[in-house]
Amino acid sequence: MINGIRRWSSITTEDFVDMAGSIALLPVSAVEQHGPHLPLGVDALINEAIVTKVMTFAPEGLSVMVLPQQVIGYSEEHQSFPGTLSFSIETLLSTWREIGESVAKAGLRKLVIFNSHGGQNELMTLAARQLRISTDLFVAAASWTHLIDLEDLVTPHERRFGIHGGAIETALMLHIAPEEVKMERIDNFISKGQAVADVSTHLQPTGRNTYAWMTEDLNKTGAVGDASQATSSMGKEILDRAVKGLIEFLYDVNRITPHSS
Repeated sequence: MINGIRRWSSITTEDFVDMAGSIALLPVSAVEQHGPHLPLGVDALINEAIVTKVMTFAPEGLSVMVLPQQVIGYSEEHQSFPGTLSFSIETLLSTWREIGESVAKAGLRKLVIFNSHGGQNELMTLAARQLRISTDLFVAAASWTHLIDLEDLVTPHERRFGIHGGAIETALMLHIAPEEVKMERIDNFISKGQAVADVSTHLQPTGRNTYAWMTEDLNKTGAVGDASQATSSMGKEILDRAVKGLIEFLYDVNRITPHSS
């Protein structure tokens, strides 16, 4: 078994001995428009920054193999904007499932799907269920946004409506890759979803009771949220919390006994 956290692609086939105690970590993201001020690779850059920083901490008692990040995901809600890349749901689920099946064949018993694109939360759950059916893997799925609390850092309004290229993602990019941010294009990209929420008891763009939308339904620029709130220091704090959240999640999975044991 490999000690610590290693890149799957950095070890040899001879190292795959007694891997039942190791966790495979599959980072999944997207390449899609993030408004006029952020690059297409936001989700991939954020995911890589979190995983890389987790690796530098080398948490004790964990054996984690980091699989190559799957940078193209399901992004059809952004297809009206040039540059967006997307698989179909069927192709993406098949890809994730086949990667998971290869992990199982390598002797590992646990897989964590780690996501940084909000449009894939439901698909992760489906992929995990499919892998439970086809393999003996214990499969857990998490999005970094679900592993942290930003109540003291981001306004309630922005947490609710700033879902794409708003304060949170812009702050992270100002910390991770400030050279990629078009500062002169930063703005408050107000969500039209507010109007729906204002006249609804339960309905809103995201959450438990939502409706189908394309990104331009929320804001014609492709960004949704107040990017003007973002600062580099905010981004650093968000990143640190996401790293802590992922480490805690990996420890959670490490404590679980696989189904067939």
